[in-house]
Amino acid sequence: MAFGFWFWLGVFVLVSVWPSVRCSDLPRGAVETECRDRYLLVTTELSFTGNEPRFEAVDADGVHPITKQYGSECGYMVSILPLPGHAELRASYFSCHTDNQDDAVFTFSFNLITIDENGVETTYTVTATCSLPLPWSPREVSCEENYMEVSMRSDVSCLSGKTADNWTAALATAHSSATSTWQVMFQQEGQQLTPMSLSEARELGYVFHLTQGRLVFRSPYTPRSVMGSVSMVNGSLVEVVHPILFSRQRWVVMMVDWVVACSTNEGMYDGSGLVWETPTLLSPLVSGPSGLESSKIRMGVDGQLLDEPITTERGYRLEISDATVQISIPFNADGGYRNSFVMDNMYHEFYVVRLYYEQTFMDDCGVETRLRLHRPMNTPLLFQRLSIINQTVLEERVFTVYLENLSYDVDLVAVTLNGHDFTILEANKTSLVITMVPQPNSTLHAYILRVPFEDAVVHKLYSTDGVLQYSLDINYTLVILPQEEPYYYLASVVAQFNDVFAPVFNGVCNEKSITFQMDHKPFDYLWEVGVGHYLLTPNLAAKRGYVMRNDSQSLTLEVPLFSVGYTYKDVNLTQFHGTFEIISRVPKTLEVTSSLAQRCLFQTTELIVCSTDGVVTVATDVTLAIPGAEPNRTSLLDSTCRPQETDDTRALFSFGLHTCGTRVQVDHQRVTYENEITIEQEFQSVTAPFKTGNAASVVTVRCVYPLSDLYKLFAFWRFEADSPGIGTILTTVPVKTFQPTFSPTTRRPLSSRTTPNTGLTPGRKMPAIHPRAKYVKVFSWQINQQRNHLGPDPSHPIQWN
Repeated sequence: MAFGFWFWLGVFVLVSVWPSVRCSDLPRGAVETECRDRYLLVTTELSFTGNEPRFEAVDADGVHPITKQYGSECGYMVSILPLPGHAELRASYFSCHTDNQDDAVFTFSFNLITIDENGVETTYTVTATCSLPLPWSPREVSCEENYMEVSMRSDVSCLSGKTADNWTAALATAHSSATSTWQVMFQQEGQQLTPMSLSEARELGYVFHLTQGRLVFRSPYTPRSVMGSVSMVNGSLVEVVHPILFSRQRWVVMMVDWVVACSTNEGMYDGSGLVWETPTLLSPLVSGPSGLESSKIRMGVDGQLLDEPITTERGYRLEISDATVQISIPFNADGGYRNSFVMDNMYHEFYVVRLYYEQTFMDDCGVETRLRLHRPMNTPLLFQRLSIINQTVLEERVFTVYLENLSYDVDLVAVTLNGHDFTILEANKTSLVITMVPQPNSTLHAYILRVPFEDAVVHKLYSTDGVLQYSLDINYTLVILPQEEPYYYLASVVAQFNDVFAPVFNGVCNEKSITFQMDHKPFDYLWEVGVGHYLLTPNLAAKRGYVMRNDSQSLTLEVPLFSVGYTYKDVNLTQFHGTFEIISRVPKTLEVTSSLAQRCLFQTTELIVCSTDGVVTVATDVTLAIPGAEPNRTSLLDSTCRPQETDDTRALFSFGLHTCGTRVQVDHQRVTYENEITIEQEFQSVTAPFKTGNAASVVTVRCVYPLSDLYKLFAFWRFEADSPGIGTILTTVPVKTFQPTFSPTTRRPLSSRTTPNTGLTPGRKMPAIHPRAKYVKVFSWQINQQRNHLGPDPSHPIQWN
């Protein structure tokens, strides 16, 4: 498994011949060296070297490229590690080209070769000297990833694990074949011992080396280790190479018995973590129970042993029995590395741990043996599901979405919210908030997305049964580093409120006004309150003379009679119905969700109505113009147009704008309709004792419409306006001033189409009436012009009909 994994990651060294080479000084910090217990560690970042750095060993004999095969023979292990993002070289203190001084000081010299994007090689020199950190044990076995190595003191003579028959056979072969030249024979179960020269053994990949005080043997793993054997010991694969070195010196045959054994288990994934096993007694290094009793076992990662408190904190488990040692490392525990990648927009990953194991024991002869083992382990490719946690609190009115289980090599770069795209930078410049946070007790991280319910990207759905739903479809755009491979993850969240209804008003009729009241509820902000097409605001209320009080508990609106927004019906000289409607609507669509049209009965005083369908209704006190005048003797310019109703002082007329002698004045902005209320007078002449009738003008009635509103005036012989006209009642003689019971206001709409139609006379101020009609905007200057314009304007042509 491990071999295939590292091959998959690209753990190999190229030995191609490149077109150009240059030498350069090594940048500071680009390469780090560290003297470990039994090897030198050289580390360089891939950001500096690229993905294919190479190493060469340098000594007095020249330069020696460290290939995969050469490294296994000479004590070098080169790894390209994309997960931590670096390349490393582990060089044994007994490696081939290391200067060894008394087995205590070791000097190394290497060339580091990098290749840039143009294919140009650059060579850097790396040197290091290590003093032995820990004294040598009598026998030491190193189980590296690509080779096995054993070194022992030259005076160790115990025949560990030997049977008398095996040793007798080896001794007989040595006596019969020994020469003054050193030879070697490999002992294998069931195989005949065959002597060979050291050069022949070197061709098979075996290296024998004599230092100042130690004997060293190094062997690659099977299949090149043709003289080795692989056996199953307590459920674990163990590879053993057992050479015997011999030479004849005069009448004495000298024999050196070596043996090296390493567990080759690659570990397994049990669904929750990685598990590795090895025999507790690694035969043939030790076979008796005395070795177990004196055994000391420790574990670590990345070539460093860890103390028990640290392994416990990380969740590592070390279980020792009479037969096996089992090490368990939980998935994603500290000390390992997760790697993520995308296949068919599915997020996969695996977890890698570089296990380091050390065991110290006494062999059958009481000689201490120290075994060290490096073993990379990895999980299979795992389909990884990200997790979404909806942490939204309804009272906060903010979506809070937690995206978790992201490895360190996964970054969030953008989000799409209900079809609206945002990079992380763009999102954080709006009301959206995206924050990366570490996950507790792990090396993973997460992202928190916060989106206010009222943000424009959030979908809102309201049903008439009082259910309000906010929804957010999220498309996360993630990238896998360093290749920046994109991955998309979809999620949806919904927040729902029940018993949510539009504002409800209560209306009360007063003598001179209508009062509306609404109690505030938490979701009132979802709707706006309006009068007609106008938004009800304090500014609008002030301009129209409404009395508005709004606090945290309720909204109260008092609308005086004859204010803008009223409609009137059933007008007579005694009473009339006034209706004022207040509505609630959706701000974006202006859809009306509820309304209250409060209808109240009011007493009639004086009024004028200029309707949108071209009918004028006016009730006026003619005695204010001519004291003692009889209202039932009044008429319009067309004397056949008589009042509909009269009393002692007032007359009520209703007539069409194209009837009863109504005159029309047209200029570039407006159309003015004007008629007069006249009264028939009787008097006696001195010379003529009989009575003579004569009509005197009492009141001028005027309605003014914006010319732009009368879009059908000249296309059809039918009056139709978008808004009611501005009505005015003008007296032609000084009169006593009439004071209304409330202060009139100048009315200017904000954004809707409602208009006033109040007319003001020189001697009195008249309230206005609004019929049910279409409304358009009329500005105060139009009202002011009509107030001041008591006769024809000499600056404009006038046409009277």
